[in-house]
Amino acid sequence: MTTLETAEPAATHAEPATPVPGPGSAHHPGAVMVQPPKWLSSTDHKIIGQLYLIGGLLGLFATIAVNVVIGIERIDGGEVTFDDALSQLFDAQRVGLVFGTAIPLALALCVAMVPLQLGARSIAFPRLASLGFWMWLGGLVLNVVSLIANGGTLGGREDMVDLFIASLALMALGATATAGAIATTVLTTRAPGMTMRRVPFFTWSALITSIAIIVVMPVFVGTLVYLFLDHRNARAGFGGNEGIYTWAGWMFTQPATYIFAIPAIGVFAELLPVTFRKRTPARGVMIAGLGLISVAALAAVTQQNVQRLPWSGSELNVDDLGTKAEDLVPYAFFNLLPLLGMVIVILMGLVLAKPQKGVRPNLNPGFSFAFFGYGMVFVGMLGTVLYAVDDLALQGTVFEEAVLIYIVYGAVLGVMGGIAYWAPKLWGSAPSAGKLAPLALLGVLATVLASFPHYIAGFLDQPAGPVYDNDDLAIWNILILVGHALMGLTVLAFIGLLLSSNRTRDDERNAAGDDPWDGQTLEWATASPAPGDNFVDVPVVHSAEPLLDLKAARHPAATTDGSSN
Repeated sequence: MTTLETAEPAATHAEPATPVPGPGSAHHPGAVMVQPPKWLSSTDHKIIGQLYLIGGLLGLFATIAVNVVIGIERIDGGEVTFDDALSQLFDAQRVGLVFGTAIPLALALCVAMVPLQLGARSIAFPRLASLGFWMWLGGLVLNVVSLIANGGTLGGREDMVDLFIASLALMALGATATAGAIATTVLTTRAPGMTMRRVPFFTWSALITSIAIIVVMPVFVGTLVYLFLDHRNARAGFGGNEGIYTWAGWMFTQPATYIFAIPAIGVFAELLPVTFRKRTPARGVMIAGLGLISVAALAAVTQQNVQRLPWSGSELNVDDLGTKAEDLVPYAFFNLLPLLGMVIVILMGLVLAKPQKGVRPNLNPGFSFAFFGYGMVFVGMLGTVLYAVDDLALQGTVFEEAVLIYIVYGAVLGVMGGIAYWAPKLWGSAPSAGKLAPLALLGVLATVLASFPHYIAGFLDQPAGPVYDNDDLAIWNILILVGHALMGLTVLAFIGLLLSSNRTRDDERNAAGDDPWDGQTLEWATASPAPGDNFVDVPVVHSAEPLLDLKAARHPAATTDGSSN
């Protein structure tokens, strides 16, 4: 059932209402008007999304800096930092990758674009979404403070360890609040005629991610409550601060981190029909593929199965065949099903990419980033399948760190593709596809260099911590360091191109029309940049590609092949 917003759209040039003098009025003697900055108090989902975007990019830069320091540490044998700061560095790496980068960037794109794709004038519960951002930001700041002040999983100050645990819970609650607003928007605030089968692919990915966050984060927070109480008291039940990763580390490892990469996969799925100028056949298959990836969320809330994910499949014999078969079930469910979802998405992409006479691909600036981001996440998932096999002896090596980098950096590339694609709706500018394509290649090179050498080093038994005494592994650590530096350069150049196009958006070369990429979904039916209330009139939807229907009605000879209900 669809809940429509019936309020009249706000008039852009309406006359301001006459204020009533009172204690809070400028006409009251001695009164001082204090207006909070629009960006700090706005309930416009596009601004909230941009706040998440700014926070996520700052978190990404900080995490890249931490990864660079760790890389230098591994090369130089501990000459960069004091020994008692190593645990804080690795805590900052994990928290920065997941809570400082992957989560805020995923939520940024979802908050900013989902209402526009649905034909809604705002996000459901906008103040809840805004509150979620400030809770996340406050938790991130407190987490940094705790690590600087000798907190973290192996920290020496008890109060700072308590603050570290509490800050994780605060960030998790903030993400849950924003995810609740996103999920409610998709389920209840859609344009007339937009059934769930007609919801755009990116919005589907946002719904899947939001529900997964709502399912996973309460379990994570509950675990943190136990850890917090244990640390403040006898520390007998959960091992105090040393038990934090033992009991709550699943949030920072695979497959739980897959759920924060689903929006990046959704961007890829969204851009496929636009790039190849086709309607998507068998939309339910694509949606099913996205849904299978979210099976990873169940791994986070099924602790018994998570502990049994590593699988020993060699030397099968009659004595332990039953145990091996029993262990194979959760291994396959949580590792192979998400990979199957990725395969389904790319197979649908191959169907859409099939050449069609008279139809040339529409190379928009976001597709290259989305494509490479999808590829990096896929390689990360393949790594998880290998990592979970006990016989390969990869547990405890840098292999798992490489998998996490693949997943997060791949998600970053996918989000960058979404930003490039939807930049006209956020800022009114159209970045150059020709300039962004080489940058996407640099981004995928950076991700591979920052990850794949540790795949090799993992098979060579490099431990997960810093290495001081094995010169044979130095070359791989040098390549890792170069990869992280290149990723920082890629993101910085990407931001520079966006700012440059935004500054010159009045130029005909950079000014974006309402539909610069020949889109298929409702966000391209409104002005660029989108006004505060998104749409003057709530559009009526008759298919999954409402803009194609409108264009076909105006120009019957220019219809697009394919069909969708």
